[in-house]
Amino acid sequence: MPSIRIFISSAQKEFTRERAALRDYMRGDALMRRFFEAFLFEDVPASGQRPDTLYLNEVAQCDLYVGLFGSDYGAAAADGLSATEREFNYASQLGKLRLIFLKGDAYATRDARMAALIARAEGELVRKRFQTAPELISGLYAALVEYLEANLLLRSGAFDADYCRDAGLDDLEPERLQWLVRRARHERGFPLREDVRPQTLLQHLNLGKAERLTNAALLLFGRAPQKYIVSSELKCAHFHGTQVAKPIASLQVYKGTVFDLVNQAVDFVLSKVDREVGTRAQSAQVPVTYEIPKEVVTEAVVNAVASGLYEQRQRASHVIRGPSRNLESRRVAARLDLGPSQRTAQFHTGQPFARRVPVPGRLH
Repeated sequence: MPSIRIFISSAQKEFTRERAALRDYMRGDALMRRFFEAFLFEDVPASGQRPDTLYLNEVAQCDLYVGLFGSDYGAAAADGLSATEREFNYASQLGKLRLIFLKGDAYATRDARMAALIARAEGELVRKRFQTAPELISGLYAALVEYLEANLLLRSGAFDADYCRDAGLDDLEPERLQWLVRRARHERGFPLREDVRPQTLLQHLNLGKAERLTNAALLLFGRAPQKYIVSSELKCAHFHGTQVAKPIASLQVYKGTVFDLVNQAVDFVLSKVDREVGTRAQSAQVPVTYEIPKEVVTEAVVNAVASGLYEQRQRASHVIRGPSRNLESRRVAARLDLGPSQRTAQFHTGQPFARRVPVPGRLH
């Protein structure tokens, strides 16, 4: 993700100490450094550009405008405007998000032109007062954290309940939503009809609001969930013998919704275990019995897909190991009887996922 550019505007001489403090803080703080890049005119090397052209170009390229207003207005150009006021006007004209910090109290002595600029700014937005550089840093930090949260770049809740910043309703597969409603009405008396609007269904399931989708909605019903949640793919590996060690006999990487991942992983495991095929002596359908019951495999796979750390892009390892007759997992505590298989199947998943939707039988 490219850095969010911040243009810091003020009378340089009056705010020399504060500008340096902001620059050092933005570069030194781990959170600020991760997301933001601050521009200060005094850091620009010698150039053949006109100063007014240079700083207005920087205003145009920035994402956030931070104005420090104090007592001094600054040197006025031929049009009677200082660089500070010209930068504020241009940021306003371009619709930039403006954060204004006002030094001193209401009784501070100010240049009449600066007082007029402050009055105009106060009529357009909320400003924050400060007296010292630490107070300025604290105020800017709070404003930037709020900006990150508002733009879904900083989360405080569960991953699956958070909204995906760039996804919209067009990223969902309508047929999957209809399938869920149809099956839920049949098995659980679900109150909504199959022709329900996607927004209404998602809001009913706490998976979205208006045009915004949660990560869970994408993982359940997305056309291509990995477009936004790269680490939601599933790796299945089949090893020789009972140890997880190279060489790997078979390795498959699966993508799609969580329903797709479960179906593909179950098929992978069942293709690697022994099975007994009967005859048509009792019926026209040939009975097939797997050495590890399909229901047990499905439960193990669902646990694997539903656990892990999606937001940290961290892999969780889940192992079905026949001789030990259990499911070993660093993230799933279940103990299941897996029968006498002499082979090992391993799953690698990516993240925690809210298990809100029932998955009886075959997933579609």
